[in-house]
Parts: sequence; structure tokens; C-alpha cells
Amino acid sequence: MTIASRLLVIGAGPAGLEAAAAAADLGTPVVLVEAKDEIGGTPLAYYATLTPHLQETHEAMQGMVARVRQHPHIDLRLGTRVVDREGEAGHFQVTLEDKAGKRTVEEVGAVIVATGFQHFDPGRETQLYGYYEYDDVITLVDAEAMFKTGRIVRPSNGQPPERIAFIQCVGSRDRQIGNQWCSKVCCGIASKQAIEFKRLLPQAKVFIFYIDMRMYGFWEDLLYWKAQEEYKVNYIRGIVTEVIRKGDRLLIKGEDTTMGRPMEVPMDLVVLSVGMEPSAGTREMARIFGLPKESHGFLATVGEPLDTVSTPVPGVYVAGAAAGPKDIEDSVSMGGMAAAKAVGFLNRLKVAETV
Repeated sequence: MTIASRLLVIGAGPAGLEAAAAAADLGTPVVLVEAKDEIGGTPLAYYATLTPHLQETHEAMQGMVARVRQHPHIDLRLGTRVVDREGEAGHFQVTLEDKAGKRTVEEVGAVIVATGFQHFDPGRETQLYGYYEYDDVITLVDAEAMFKTGRIVRPSNGQPPERIAFIQCVGSRDRQIGNQWCSKVCCGIASKQAIEFKRLLPQAKVFIFYIDMRMYGFWEDLLYWKAQEEYKVNYIRGIVTEVIRKGDRLLIKGEDTTMGRPMEVPMDLVVLSVGMEPSAGTREMARIFGLPKESHGFLATVGEPLDTVSTPVPGVYVAGAAAGPKDIEDSVSMGGMAAAKAVGFLNRLKVAETV
């Protein structure tokens, strides 16, 4: 049986876009499948600016998007899902289904899974923070929607907030709900958003309540110190146990762990820094391709830390947050690496076929 020359990339977020473009640039035909009607993934769909440089997302990603849309070796399938597969490495028969229910079977030699993550639902396990109870309790994603409009108001009354609080590690580092991991980017995103709040509302007071601030690399300087020194954002080490309504404001209750004393602080707007979880698409691809998951539910790889993209299933690779919490830099880097691994794998199969 002749080795299939095409590569299937599942998911058109930053990791999938880079994987598809890199493989196509190397001369490998690519079928790029995206369940939504647009490419760009979570950053382009939900985020006004990117961490850590605060670039406008559409402007920052337009080159990557155009590169994929215009590439002659990329067959882009929007509104399409992978629903079944047969065969093995070199000869995968993958069934695709579009929004109208039409199914086609495509033969591909290798697969890259780049199905991303989903944001933790802060009302799923507990209402201690009142996400579904109080209009003025929002998430990082809700805040980004405000930044896109350039208008920051309290949802409850349409007035600009005077006091804004972030609560960190909502849905991360929490053994009680089974999410025993740090989502890596939430501290940086909160600090980025705190700067944006201050730029739009210079007179507002902004507080970040945290267990530990986890900044890495240049984020320490670009975000953490910048937020404090230039924008006077207040970082308070503490544990928030409850958010309740008091009059027309919200009252944050908890413990200031630095001072070792209880705290009750009134706020106008509370932003929950929600973490990452495996997406429904990631879980579905694990089932369809028989991919094992690591202990936290993301797709397992076989060679970490030196190989972050090879799965235990020959011919199937993973890129981006499908393999665990990642920032955009991680995701794009993994996309390029996955493309190189997949193209190299196909080339070796073709050589072996001719021997």
C-alpha cells in the first residue's frame, strides 16, 4: 500500500496554524480541520491583546492567518470535525463531518492534534465566588470582551468601576476539584489586564489577590514589575474564601496570608482568573485516535522534556495546549516542532517503501 503523502492537522489555533504552515512550506500537502467557522483559535476569538507585549490580537495574528489561508499546499476545512478513523501510521483513513452533516473520508499519512484547551467554568463546582449569582463577578475572558470595546463598566449598572479585584488560581492548583496543576499563564494575563484597566480607568484602584505569583522569563519584568511600579497595581498575597454582595458592592472575604489576619475588602468588579482544562475536542481526539492521557487529562507524550510532541501512537503528534497548559510562544514552538517530526516521519516511511 502506498504511503499517504498528506498530513492532517486538527485545530487552527496558533499551534495548528504554525504546524500547517511549517509542514506546507516543507512541501507536504496539509488538510487543516477546524470545528469553528474561523481560524485563529482561542486567542483570536476571545482576547483583545496578547500577553506579554499587549499587542492587538488581530493585528499580531493577521500574518499567520493570511499565510495559512493563502498557502497552495493547505486544504482548509472550516466548520468540520474528525468523527472517526481507521488504519495506522502512513495509511490513516479519517472521516470528516461538516456542519451540514456531510461526511468524507480522507487518507493521510500522519496527524497533528492541536485542539487546545477550554477555560474552567467557575460556577461548575462552587458558587463561593458568585459567578452565576452576581453580574459584577466576571472572568478573564469577560474582561477581554470589555477591552475589545474599549469601555469598562460594571455589568450591573453600566458605571465605571472604582475598585477592581482579580482572584487568582480559580480552577487551578485545586485538589478538591481535581485540578492539581498550575495553568501557567493566569498570573501573567491578570497582570496584563490590570495594566489595561489602569490605562482605561487611571483613577481606579486595582488589586490582585494571589497564592503565589508565577511569572517566568521576561514576564517578570514586562508585566509584574511594570504593573506595580508604573500603574500602581496592588498585589496582595491571600486566600479569598467568599464573595458576597454588600449594598451595591461586592465584599471579598478571606485571609491576608502575609499579615496572618482576616480580610474583608469592598470591590465594584471582581475578575476570576480561570485556568485551563482539556478541551472537549482534545478528549474526543484521544478517544478516536486511541491516545493515552497523562495524569491531568491532557494528551500524553513519550519523550519529555526533550520531545514534547510525539505521542505513544505512531504517526500522531500533539501541539499546544492539548498537551497541557501552554502560552502562545509554547504553542507556536510546539507547532513547528510537530510539523518537523511529522514530515520527517512521512519521509522515512516513503524511503522505507522504496527499499
